[in-house]
Amino acid sequence: MLKINKTVVLASASPRRYNLLKQIGLSFIVHPSGLDEDSFQTSSPEEHVLTLSKKKALEVAKNYPNAIIISADTIVVLDGEIISKPKDQEEAKLMLKKLSGKTHRVYTGFTILDTKTNKIYSDFEVTDVKFREIDEDEIDEYVATGSPLDKAGAYGIQDDYGAVFVERINGCFYNVVGFPLTKFYLAMKRFLSDD
Repeated sequence: MLKINKTVVLASASPRRYNLLKQIGLSFIVHPSGLDEDSFQTSSPEEHVLTLSKKKALEVAKNYPNAIIISADTIVVLDGEIISKPKDQEEAKLMLKKLSGKTHRVYTGFTILDTKTNKIYSDFEVTDVKFREIDEDEIDEYVATGSPLDKAGAYGIQDDYGAVFVERINGCFYNVVGFPLTKFYLAMKRFLSDD
């Protein structure tokens, strides 16, 4: 278990990230960054998730003079195209049609920031996800639930119907959920021991 003797802040409104951090016994408060992610352009998926997770951490850090900030950013990439969260149901349907029958990559970048010392660490994880062919009816029914609208790539692997679209994954399962738990845990242990 991680022993942290200062306030820990999760700079995310994601219920999936909240649950994953609780799963490893972390005590924290939630303070989303409010950053406009859509206005952000980068040259590569790696740079995208690393830079955005860092910007989120720095934004929230302004409110906490002595805390550990944890932030993350997840995207889906298909044939070099970054697919983030859908703006509406129509875009969600288009995203799922694109992903149907293909393999895409899920990137999650995360940042750990100590606001007192300004020590910062960022890293990312990549997981390959293969979708089976999805029927149009399945897409329509799934999108009608509203569940895909707050998820990169318009699907969830962990807690809803989107799980049955995934044929197989290669890499970290929790990365697809939205937070690479093992990589983060090991990074956090190192981050705390370096003090």
